[in-house]
Parts: sequence; structure tokens; C-alpha cells
Amino acid sequence: MPAYVLDGGTPVIRFDPQIEVSPFALFRRLREGDPPVLVDVRPASEAGELSLAGAVAAGGPGWTPPPDRDVVLFDDDGAAAAAAATRLQAAGYSRVRALFGGLALYDFALDPAVVGDEVFLVRRGA
Repeated sequence: MPAYVLDGGTPVIRFDPQIEVSPFALFRRLREGDPPVLVDVRPASEAGELSLAGAVAAGGPGWTPPPDRDVVLFDDDGAAAAAAATRLQAAGYSRVRALFGGLALYDFALDPAVVGDEVFLVRRGA
């Protein structure tokens, strides 16, 4: 999630469609049955309460995405996923994106009262 600070100290978060996918665009693909490979980039010891249905864990520092599939990386706030997507794109994996705002924004943006009960979030321990 690229960010910068204005002269007055106000943080500004920018959505970069080359690096990121919006929560609703990802939701739409999941709902339409056209899911990308979902990859949780958080270390297992730091995985939070939320995840996405069908997600796999990144396989460590030498992990590479499948070159023939769309891949969406995610974490809690999107920062680590955006950094990883930037690195992987620079290495030639053009079909990799990060979930903008991470699971926190995905959970916040997709209100079940609006989009329906199936939002593809998994709550650990529930």
C-alpha cells in the first residue's frame, strides 16, 4: 500500500492498480468463480484472526508464484503484500498483485448486509 506524507504531516495512501487489487475487485472474482491464487504472506507465527477461503501460505523466501495464474498476495494491512508484489513483478511475475489495504480493509469494505453472507473471509478459531 504505497503511502506518502503531505507537508502538513497528513499521511496519504494511494491505490496503485499496477501493484494492487481492490477488495471489491477480488470479491467479485471470488463470487464469479474466477479466483486467483490467494497467498498469505504473513509468517505463520504472525497470522491474524482473519484469512481468505482457499488461501495458501507463501512458501518461504525462495517461493515463486505460478507464472500462468493470477496471484493475489495478502496480509493484515497490505504493506508486506505490496512490497512482495513489487519484488515479484520486478522479477518478471507480472500476474501478481497485492490486496489493497489487506484483510483489514477487505473485512471493513465488504458489508454482508450489502454483498450477502458469503464474503470469503475465514475467521480462525471460529
